[in-house]
Amino acid sequence: MNLAYIPSPSTGVIHLGPIPLRGYAFCIIIGVFVAVWLGNKRWIARGGKPGTVADIAVWAVPFGLVGGRLYHVITDYQLYFGEGRNWVDAFKIWEGGLGIWGAIALGAVGAWIGCRLRGIPLPAWADALAPGIALAQACGRWGNWFNQELYGRATDLPWAVEISDGPNRIAGTYHPTFLYESLWCLGVAALVIWADRRFKLGHGRAFALYVAAYCVGRGWIEYMRVDEAHHILGVRLNVWTSIVVFILAVVYLVLSAKLRPGREEVVEPDRGPAASDPATKDAADDGAKDAAAGAKDSEDGESGPKTDATAEATADAEATADADVAATGDAASDGGTEDTVTADAEAPKTAKKL
Repeated sequence: MNLAYIPSPSTGVIHLGPIPLRGYAFCIIIGVFVAVWLGNKRWIARGGKPGTVADIAVWAVPFGLVGGRLYHVITDYQLYFGEGRNWVDAFKIWEGGLGIWGAIALGAVGAWIGCRLRGIPLPAWADALAPGIALAQACGRWGNWFNQELYGRATDLPWAVEISDGPNRIAGTYHPTFLYESLWCLGVAALVIWADRRFKLGHGRAFALYVAAYCVGRGWIEYMRVDEAHHILGVRLNVWTSIVVFILAVVYLVLSAKLRPGREEVVEPDRGPAASDPATKDAADDGAKDAAAGAKDSEDGESGPKTDATAEATADAEATADADVAATGDAASDGGTEDTVTADAEAPKTAKKL
């Protein structure tokens, strides 16, 4: 008989009138908010704009939920399409059943779409969000506690979780594998934050470190679980998945460090305040318009004096011409030279001949 253990909730849902409030859903939602909050802080520290992480998460989260559910349904299809099963249950996501592998894979597709729309490199965004994802998993695993699922082998340890009788489960005390994974994810988040500060990880390497570290823990925790699962060569499917994904993450870490060392200098274009703040942008546009108008006025002011000077020069030239004509006329009348070619000088001579 166990003297100490972790009790399980008698129910995983509380009804607020006709609205069901499910503990599993609350854990997922809290995890998403924590991931976005930490990711936003890290993104700003890398030179990004506030709010960008949340904008891209609008794409990533729905894709991730669909991907996580698809992975679970595909790998545990017998729970929904076997004899005596109801395929409609495959859509009841609130009853539990999200595969992290599918959630990350399809969530990355959604994040890629969001990053493309913002002109942001996906690896840089993933690096900023990596420890937040680990914290989100740490929160989400407590949803399994509300649903009394995904526990390990029977044990009488003082931190064992008490499981009550129910569908596909027997009352007793078991290893709280959900707790083990939650604590492991907290450690992964701390590891990624430390390594990122120490080694300035970039180009997706912080995210790869998160994936590799998570796979190590998921491998041994998965080995302890007793829920129904597919086996390959006597080993649970998710253990094999952890091994394969771990190898891929380590290979990426090594190759990326050689091909693209260091960290991105610019993670988001148009970092200036005018690009991120509409009010500031409008003020800048108004200032540009005022400057253009001032330049035009200056040009008009300068053109006035130039016009006056030109008019004065023209008047002087005309006065000089008149003086020359008058002088020529006087010379002709006093018997001067008859070779004068101006019309005004020949007019008096013609009058004398007549």
